[in-house]
Amino acid sequence: MRYLLTFLFCFNLPLLALDKAISSKPIMVHYMPWYASKSVSGQWGWHWTMDYFKPDNLGSTGKRELASHYRPLIGAYDSNDRDLLECQVLLMKFAGINGVIIDWYGTENFRDYATIHRNSLSLIKYIKKAGLNFAICYEDQSVKHMINGGKIKKSQELAYAKKEFQWMEQNFFSDPAYMKIKENPILLIFGPQHFKKDQWPDIISGLSNKPQLFTLPHLKDQINGAGAFGWPPVHGGKNISPKVWQQYLQSLYSKSEQNESTIASVFSQFHDIYQQAGVHKSYGYLDPEGGKTFDQTLEMALQSDAKLIQIATWNDYGEGTMIEPTKEFAYRYLESIQSRFLDDKKFSYGSSDLRLPVHLYQLRKQYESNKEITAQLNRASRLLFESKVQGANKILLRYIPALSQK
Repeated sequence: MRYLLTFLFCFNLPLLALDKAISSKPIMVHYMPWYASKSVSGQWGWHWTMDYFKPDNLGSTGKRELASHYRPLIGAYDSNDRDLLECQVLLMKFAGINGVIIDWYGTENFRDYATIHRNSLSLIKYIKKAGLNFAICYEDQSVKHMINGGKIKKSQELAYAKKEFQWMEQNFFSDPAYMKIKENPILLIFGPQHFKKDQWPDIISGLSNKPQLFTLPHLKDQINGAGAFGWPPVHGGKNISPKVWQQYLQSLYSKSEQNESTIASVFSQFHDIYQQAGVHKSYGYLDPEGGKTFDQTLEMALQSDAKLIQIATWNDYGEGTMIEPTKEFAYRYLESIQSRFLDDKKFSYGSSDLRLPVHLYQLRKQYESNKEITAQLNRASRLLFESKVQGANKILLRYIPALSQK
């Protein structure tokens, strides 16, 4: 479960002019690797059900009952499905996204943490295959839950955290695909929500390749020398107006103008389902404004002095912040990102190319028992990863008409 911690900096600051901008700063998406489907994992995971919704139930319109107000365009999926990972990283690549920030709870076998870890490792293989970068957002709240659940003792928390950070250094930070700023690996901390200011130096003391840490803005002082990253600024169950989130982002970006490290924040909306699921009260609501919220937050991020942009999120359906293709918004957000590269001669993808990974995923599911067609789809996949979209499209066009006959 996501424990959202945001804080509003409501200052009277002038808004940036929202002009078109092309930026060389990396654009990354915050990714949740925590979904489990019955067809792949044998049962529906908590993030599709929240112990309330029943995904096997289909309404009169055929709409699957999920723990979200929204539905993936490809249907409810499993984060350890290689067909899904192939589809998602190709969508990112064709949209102009440079990498993925993976929401990570550690390696321990507690709750679904080990599953999330396994899924993260599977995802990274596809991220690298697509030529993208990755980074980690560490959920230190996981340690609190393990203590409360009796998995580890309070006296063991520092030793456990140091072990996890050493694992990250050896397996993540040293990877050539890991995102770095000025040669230093970056590590986001969602909070911090558990460890205190005087504990962090001890946690990272044994690392030879120390990461540059980034926290939520209002908790930046909890770690010496940390930078900040933004998040949709919902709180108290309130409707967040454009004026409020604009002021929040202006405050965040004023820090980078003062030479403080900042990761820019882009978001499309916030519309959680926690209250309907009986988990807890809603955090609040932030309207998409027909796509304007995303476009404006993206423009503000591009024009900021931040060295890196994080889109929150690629696929958090429980909080309704996803930008991947959905039945409600189709390819709106990926096309918006892609439009920023229209004048870039090095960027060769168009909006029609965004449909190809989805077609590939759908065809793989339809013909998964057909070895001959699967071999052709594997060939199309290789061409897509090689950016030879025309060749891949010719192969997929042979089978796409069958999708409408399902």
